Amino acid sequence: MIAQNMRRLALGVALAGLTALPALATETIRAVVIDGYPARALWVKEFTGFFIPEVDKRLAESGNYKMDWQESYGGSIVKPKGVLEGVELGLGDIGIVTTIFHSSKLPSQAISAVTPFIAADARAVAKAVDEIAKEYPTMQNEFAAQNQVYLATGVVLDTYQVFSKQPINALSDMEGGKVAGAGMNLRYLEGIEGAAGVRGGLTDFYNMLQTGLVDHAMLWPEAAKTFKIAEVAPYMLRVDLGAVNSKTVTVNKDYWDGLPDEVKGVLQEVAVLYRDHVAGLAMDRAEASRQAYVDGGGTIVDMDADQRAAWANAMPNIAAEWAANLDGKGEPGTEMLNAYLAKLAAAGFTPVRDWTAATN
Repeated sequence: MIAQNMRRLALGVALAGLTALPALATETIRAVVIDGYPARALWVKEFTGFFIPEVDKRLAESGNYKMDWQESYGGSIVKPKGVLEGVELGLGDIGIVTTIFHSSKLPSQAISAVTPFIAADARAVAKAVDEIAKEYPTMQNEFAAQNQVYLATGVVLDTYQVFSKQPINALSDMEGGKVAGAGMNLRYLEGIEGAAGVRGGLTDFYNMLQTGLVDHAMLWPEAAKTFKIAEVAPYMLRVDLGAVNSKTVTVNKDYWDGLPDEVKGVLQEVAVLYRDHVAGLAMDRAEASRQAYVDGGGTIVDMDADQRAAWANAMPNIAAEWAANLDGKGEPGTEMLNAYLAKLAAAGFTPVRDWTAATN
């Protein structure tokens, strides 16, 4: 009897010890997020205000993991053009890459930039480009070559417009002028007599216009409002060149490989939500930003349909060139172009020019 009681006592103590054990501890995962643009830029602000809280909320549902976010923006780690390399080298774990600066390393990311005059709708373009990236391996492979994992495309502008120091009413007013742009959109100028493109970043445009380095700049109203462009370029020609994907959220490949599957899944899911959230905000703010530009002293003139068509048709067919270049590398460039245009057509957008036609 004594032995039996002792066994029962020992079992009770053991069970009590088990119930007293704490639940498995939540694992904390450090994540350094980088972008060279300042925190006030729309996509950066929404990474802080939307992406991060959404990831935290989803991870909290299981309680297995939580993120220790360390955000670095505005050039403290990298400049705007340095995010791709910064993530590649592990200076940041997660980055918002401005893809228009890297046409040689990320050529397929230019798919919307080489097809202007179609859709002035950030939501439609973001969705179509991201679907192409996930249906064809080309885009993801380009980031893999830079030691990165592609999460989602971002479109932060409703459409490029032309902002000028002097009154501008027609295409002829741009002839012989110097125009600030970033990346592929400088090729839009090739059909305009005497126009010269000057490459620069969004944070440079104010000074470029103020100092007379350029006469015009291609950017979008929300950015014009944020960076006070009306002070130095009080005339906007509303030409609706189109929305362009210019941001991609990526993760350093070495960092990614060390993440738990649950965290990977949440990051992938939230990246798509962030894609649509930012594109929606870009559209929501477009009209208000145009009004803010006018309230700040700006004047807006609409380019008529004939002028838009003349501009589109004066350009070389950069879309067909883009597709042929990828085809020559063994990538499905033409197939991707046709699929992308089909997605926009299905969404209700008709191009001013047929970009699938043979090059000029």
